[in-house]
Amino acid sequence: FSLKEIHIKEPIEKEVNPRLLPGELLLCEASTVYKYIQEDGSNRGTYGKLVCTNFKISFLDDDSASDDNEPQFKNKIVGENDITLQCVDQIYGVYDEKKKLLTGQLRKYPEKLIIYCKDLRVFNFCLRYTKEEEVKRIVSGIVHHSQTPKLLKRLFLFSYASAAPNNTDGRNQTVMFETLEDWRDELERTKGNVKYKAVTTNEGYRVSEKLPLYFVVPICISEESILKYEGRGIPIWCWSCHNGAALLKMSAFPKEQDDSTSQMQKAFLDGIYKTISKPPYELLKMDDLSSSLPSLQDIQTAYTRFKQLFLIDNSTDFWATDVKWFSLLESTNWLEIIRRVLKKAIEVAECLEIQHTNVLLIEESATDLCCVISSLVQVMMDSYSRTKSGFQSLIQKEWVIGGHGFLDRCNHLHKSEKEEAPVFLLLLNCVWQLVQQYPPAFEFTETYLTVLSDSLYVPIFSTFFFNSQHQRDTNKSGESLKTQGGPFRFLTVWDWSVQFDLKAQAFLNNPLYAEKPKPDKSQRKTARFKHQRQLSLPLTQAKPSTKRGFFREETDHLIKNILGKRIGKFINSSDEPPNNLREFYDSWHSKPVDYHGLLLPRIDGPEIKVWAQRYLRWIPEAQLHGGGTIATAAKILDLMEEVQTLQVKMDEEHSQAVSGDVHSVPMLRNSARLSSLFPFALLQRQSVKPALPTSTWKDLEDEDDLVKRDDEFVDLSGDML
Repeated sequence: FSLKEIHIKEPIEKEVNPRLLPGELLLCEASTVYKYIQEDGSNRGTYGKLVCTNFKISFLDDDSASDDNEPQFKNKIVGENDITLQCVDQIYGVYDEKKKLLTGQLRKYPEKLIIYCKDLRVFNFCLRYTKEEEVKRIVSGIVHHSQTPKLLKRLFLFSYASAAPNNTDGRNQTVMFETLEDWRDELERTKGNVKYKAVTTNEGYRVSEKLPLYFVVPICISEESILKYEGRGIPIWCWSCHNGAALLKMSAFPKEQDDSTSQMQKAFLDGIYKTISKPPYELLKMDDLSSSLPSLQDIQTAYTRFKQLFLIDNSTDFWATDVKWFSLLESTNWLEIIRRVLKKAIEVAECLEIQHTNVLLIEESATDLCCVISSLVQVMMDSYSRTKSGFQSLIQKEWVIGGHGFLDRCNHLHKSEKEEAPVFLLLLNCVWQLVQQYPPAFEFTETYLTVLSDSLYVPIFSTFFFNSQHQRDTNKSGESLKTQGGPFRFLTVWDWSVQFDLKAQAFLNNPLYAEKPKPDKSQRKTARFKHQRQLSLPLTQAKPSTKRGFFREETDHLIKNILGKRIGKFINSSDEPPNNLREFYDSWHSKPVDYHGLLLPRIDGPEIKVWAQRYLRWIPEAQLHGGGTIATAAKILDLMEEVQTLQVKMDEEHSQAVSGDVHSVPMLRNSARLSSLFPFALLQRQSVKPALPTSTWKDLEDEDDLVKRDDEFVDLSGDML
């Protein structure tokens, strides 16, 4: 059958115009574009208009004009059919059924356009019925504006900042670490102010443009030392443990130096080490992350392979890869990298907590893996970092102000693929492992982590679009795109009201968060704390027996068979005997979890999972309708609402003040209609599985077997991953 026979909607006759943000300009458009609905592998779809602006690529059909059937979880900036230019990963054209990567100038224009996005969405557009001139304009426009190198000031960030009204929510509790007071407050909060000091040496960026304006160093470090090598070789404070031990980081000296220079640098480092190894400072352990963790190139290669498993544009491909799912997943090495990073964080936590030793993380720039490990250690050891405002403050401190090169690592300007590496995504993947293992310990949800990962590609916030505080400050001043001068007013991603209304923001908050008990009501609070742990049991797994811990040689026989050499390789990846580490790990896992104390991730083979919500949310075949953790959460929320309603009635009877946040949680009615990947998967999204998608299915004898096999698959994607 032909395309004309199977489309759902006729070409729209009424004019549908894109909703433009302040500073957003329409660059090119094409009418009568046919967007495929990929769920069932058929050619069904809808006609509409494809537009490209200086902010996004957008598909508009007649549904775009109405506000009916809006999803419960709607982003106010990026719609369901919008792709920001920074979110475009790769663009393919289809010529006579053959796919070809589109870059630069095009000699011939395709009949079909496939856009792969960094948030794992896949869009298929048919241009066969579009006017030739419009095809040329829209294809070359999309390729040019999303794939070619651009200047920093050409980012939409600047257009928006100069045109948007400055009416952001002032109630943001995130500590930005842009002032000396912020650093002093953090020192006081962690009781690190006895041995460490916040310094103003870099005011005016006279030490280094890579360092923040203010940072913290040991009290014994002189200003002269900081100035000598532009901040290299100086231990910079990250965080202090309750016992006084501190986590530090250092930017290493370049390895290729002439003898006299390297001798001078070695003498300088020896002097620094001696100074900070004497009382009142604890013993010092140094950890060169460039030798103990995978390289950025390894991380990029693994993630590139990994994401290909989820960039699926039809059902047939999905079911064909299903048979080889575990071997394909294993071959990417992405989960192994997550495991190694978590193990490194456990090592550091053991040094701080048990050995009372200062840990100095060393890396060439101290702005990549140092950020990952220092952030993870703080999430594991400091319950404040597991609150929403605490986690956001942590990202500001270690990443944004700490100088992680978001612009280069995300390749926002398409300048150099050599610099690209998903370092921040790696952190979010690791934090997700902890969130799904210990849900009551976190004030935020996995949905929060997912939208945070999506926000990496939304260039109306400055948070993830600069390489350093210096770069942001120097570009903040100067002429705006309007003729008047003055600084740009950049938005911060932490103001969630810009992207979501209050109803949608409620999905970012964990209703089952075990809040810290208050000392004066210890008995009552402790009882409630235990009750919340019981509520979370269906969402967590039983602790492994200490005899089968990941670090023990008598690892479970089945796991040995499944994972083979990988476990052996991982156990021996550390240079030092891991006896203390084994004991620490097994001892902690043998005790009840204190959700406000130290948290150690379980890193046994099957415990490291795929972040299903982020990676599978656009694949209907991987969704479990009316099931998954969302079904459990919906039942619990219903129960909570009932309890809250009864509480209100009791309060009214006693004429007491009613709590203001009774209706803060959106109620998830009809959980049977929800997908396991809610709120990203739409309600009642259907997928038609091909009758015999792979050779494996062909061996099945009857329809009942097929249904059973389908159930087995869904179970795996929901639980094993």
